[in-house]
Amino acid sequence: MIALGCCFYAFGLATVNITNHLAEGGITGVTLILRYWFHIDPAYSTIAINVPLILIGYRFLGKRSLVYTIYGTIMLSLFLWIWQRVPIQINVNDDLFLAGILAGAFGGLGSGLVYRFGGTTGGTDVVARIFEKTRGIQMGKTILALDIAVLVISLSYLDLRHMMYTLLSSYVFSKIVNFTLEGSYSGLGILIISDQYQIITNEIWDKLGRGVSYINGEGSYSRQNKKMIYVVINRNELHQLKEILQNQDSNAFVSISSVNEVLGQGFSFNRQKKNKITNIFNK
Repeated sequence: MIALGCCFYAFGLATVNITNHLAEGGITGVTLILRYWFHIDPAYSTIAINVPLILIGYRFLGKRSLVYTIYGTIMLSLFLWIWQRVPIQINVNDDLFLAGILAGAFGGLGSGLVYRFGGTTGGTDVVARIFEKTRGIQMGKTILALDIAVLVISLSYLDLRHMMYTLLSSYVFSKIVNFTLEGSYSGLGILIISDQYQIITNEIWDKLGRGVSYINGEGSYSRQNKKMIYVVINRNELHQLKEILQNQDSNAFVSISSVNEVLGQGFSFNRQKKNKITNIFNK
């Protein structure tokens, strides 16, 4: 899966970013700068830049991360070399908006797969890990700072128009990466505080087929013990849940939050039938 992710990422760089003169953040962006000014193939510069970074940071990575980083770097370089020589082109008719969307989609999907299965493609990930271990600086801050620096330097060969579409690509990239990491089973976590908790629970069982959990709480002002309902639902079930609350207790306190990934009954494998859930709780 790491190799497949590198394949997608390299395909987007070779067929979309490079052909439409879009920049990139991180070490990949540095390789594109070197390609423009010194005509160095990114397949080679990726290896040349990452090898010393890995040698410097190997003791901060751990054995597993080190192996995956080396593997990811090699795969990315290999697929960059291949896709630049395979006669495949994506014709967007000079539409930079479409190019930005595609570049972000391919890059985000590829990187998301690599990250999801524990790998990296080296580069700024290694630098960020070193700064985190030695300086206590959060990895996210280091990566963002390096990406901004590389994009600013990229203005040496890009005009402002192409840079704006590069930023569009970066935005799409981040969204696709998050979606790939979160997985397809996302939902909503609902916390309900109501005196009619038992009736609401029965309605959720009967109409949504969802199990719930009770959380014991205490009101800070009233000092009264409260039963709070916690349930995770699909987004398309929210309207039904709101109807239940409106009918049973319109004054109920409800907190709704996004759940990035849900595993288990009713999400990552089949939900029990409604009557079975009711029977279980009745027993």
